[in-house]
Amino acid sequence: MPDSTVSVNNLSFKSYITETQITTRIQELAAEMKERYDGLQPIFLGVLNGAFIFAADLVRATDFESVISFIKLSSYRGMKSSGQVASVIGLDIEIKDRHVIIVEDIIDTGNTMHSFIPELKALQPASIALASLLVKREALEHDIPIDYVGFEIPNRFVVGYGLDYDGLGRQLRDIYQLAE
Repeated sequence: MPDSTVSVNNLSFKSYITETQITTRIQELAAEMKERYDGLQPIFLGVLNGAFIFAADLVRATDFESVISFIKLSSYRGMKSSGQVASVIGLDIEIKDRHVIIVEDIIDTGNTMHSFIPELKALQPASIALASLLVKREALEHDIPIDYVGFEIPNRFVVGYGLDYDGLGRQLRDIYQLAE
């Protein structure tokens, strides 16, 4: 694949993970989930805005019955986590005694999930699993169990496939990393 770069909000990004690699990994994650959730009708809980594409593709890749809902949580301003988690849109589905799979685009510091998971546990689901397309292990500040990891990446800023820089770049089919 030739080296491709894009400009997002006047910054240069280079292709990092291709659409084909993403699609292949999602198929693998869906197969892993089938082993655990087939017949249990889990709730996929997509975290907006970043995970909307990943959540849609993941649910389409599964071949077991499930429900999907979305919640909006955010701790980002520009290219850095603000450290403050804001729940903008709340949960609109009953999760008591249901299996919940949280679908995230990226986990870096872990602040968002560290704040959100205890709130979710208080609603008494049968189980909670976390699926994240991207994980920056070297940036983690909290010990968060991540059940399904798409790709582990270095602590560099990325855009594309739903991930943005100040709202821009979500439409890119590949994931792009900030160029040096």
